[in-house]
This record gives sequence, C-alpha cells and structure tokens, in this order.
Amino acid sequence: MNPAAAMRRRIDGWFLSRRAPSDTVELTQRNVYIVPSRAGWMLAATLLVLLVGSINYQLNLGYLLTFLLAGSVAVGMHVSHATLRGLAMHLVAPDPHYAGAAAVFRVVLHNARRGVRYGIGLSVRGSGQWAWADVPSQGSETVEVAFKPTTRGLHPVPPLTAETRFPLGTFRVWTVWRPAAKVLVYPAPELHPPPLPPGEPIAGHEAAAVVASQLAGEYDGVRAYRRGDPLKLVVWKKAARAQATGSNELVSRDTQQAQRQELWLDAQAAALPDTEARMSRLCAWVLMADRLGVDYGLRIGSISVKPSQGEAHRRRCLEVLATC
Repeated sequence: MNPAAAMRRRIDGWFLSRRAPSDTVELTQRNVYIVPSRAGWMLAATLLVLLVGSINYQLNLGYLLTFLLAGSVAVGMHVSHATLRGLAMHLVAPDPHYAGAAAVFRVVLHNARRGVRYGIGLSVRGSGQWAWADVPSQGSETVEVAFKPTTRGLHPVPPLTAETRFPLGTFRVWTVWRPAAKVLVYPAPELHPPPLPPGEPIAGHEAAAVVASQLAGEYDGVRAYRRGDPLKLVVWKKAARAQATGSNELVSRDTQQAQRQELWLDAQAAALPDTEARMSRLCAWVLMADRLGVDYGLRIGSISVKPSQGEAHRRRCLEVLATC
C-alpha cells in the first residue's frame, strides 16, 4: 500500500467528516478556499525573475511592469474568491436509476448579487468530470452532475466540488459540499430475459391455463369495457362496428384464467444461483409485465408485494428489488 495515498485518504476522510450533510449550502469565507493554480505558480516565478532583473539592472520600466502585473494578480485573486463567495447551492432530489447507468442529478445555483458569476464548475469529488455554468445576476442556473453507481441499493449522493478560476486562471477557488440526499439504484434489468413464469392458481379455484396463454391472445370471451382496462384488451373491430351503428359502447376481451390465476414473480422461479443475477431477471420481468399491462406480484423470500399494476406498483416492486 502506498503510504502517501493512505495518508491522503485519511486526511480526506477527516476533512469530509467536518462537513455536515445538507441539501442546501451557502458559500461563505468559512467554507471557500483559495490556492494558486499551476499557472499562478508560473506567473509568480516570472514576476520574481522580473523583479530580480529590474533590481540588478535598475530598470524603472521593469519595476513598472512587475508591480503592474502583481497588482493585476492581487485584484484577480479578490475577484476569483468573490465569484464563489455568497453563492447558494441546492440539490434537487434525485430520481431512481438502474445500476450501471449514469445517475444524473441537478444542482440549482442561486446568485443574489448584482453581477454575473462566470466560470463555475461542479463535479463529483475526485471524478475530474466537470459541468460548467455562468450564473446570471440575481438569478439561478441549473447544473447537471452525473456519477455511475455500480451496485443496486440506496446510495448517498457523493461529495461534490465547486470550483472557479475566473478571471485570470492564476488561482483555484473551491469548496466541498456533502449533500444529505440519497439515490435509489434499481438492479440492472437482464438484457434477454426468458418469458414470464406461469401463473399460480388462486385459492378456491381450479388451475387453468397459464398466464402466458393470455399474453399470446387466447381469450374466453368478451365483456363490457371497464375503466382502467389495458388498451390491448379492447376489441377494436367490435368498437368500429358499434361506432358505425351509432353506438360508442366498448367491449374488452375476458378470460376465465384471469379470474383463476395470478402472476407471481418469485425469486425461486428465476432459477439462478447468483443473487444479483436473480434480481436482474426479476427486474426485467417486472418491466415486461408492466409493459404488457397484466397484474403481477413479487415474492422474494419473506417479502411479498400483492398483485396489481400501474406505475406506483412498478415503483414499489423495483424499490423492493433495490433494497432487499
């Protein structure tokens, strides 16, 4: 192990532990830092050479140039620090994402002063991937920052770094921010999942054909349209004939198996030895069943979600897959 790297991680951990997590932060002199950039050190060395040369050769114009540049650097240092000082940042609650995909979250920058703040960058600490923006006078600007979670679960938003080098690039002004929000990461859905598992008989009814036959289009009859029926169940030919006769009545396909069986997405039915692979297949099945508009439930060990459908039910199932 590299001792220098270990020491640096320890110092970073101590530094971050002193920052209280918060989804809103206002930058002041207490949490904004400034150090010379590489260009700044080169300029300092150049000014030193100019000063030594002017003293050695008694060059009045050399003195003028040296102190003029030094004064410009001093003013640039003040302007650069003021670009971040007084800025307010607010993290918008991140949406859930799938593992392996970039999780994008938005940060709103608020500028209360009468002047534009130029060249402000945001990035995940240590990533090196910057998003730059100019914040208008007495206005706001939204910046999108991304990081890539590799595993499912509830992950804290990583620490963020805000930085500017405006106007001369000779100083790096920066701050570190620890958001309190967390992002929910769903399992990555399997790319080529097998068909949905067969349905299970409802207690008190005899077993009928599997749900897959319903998906293939084998129906037992028709019934009056009920609000909330999937569009794929509507008999459009009958609807067209009814409209031709002046009637707007809609009918939907009916099936006895929908009354006798229910679709359960069970972890055991995934038949995979690896836990993450099972979660990935179950995630693909949840998305498949939701896309087909059928009622489905989820079972993972002692955890179960009763059969239903809709966006809220899909989110509930994906949340269970992410956190179980």
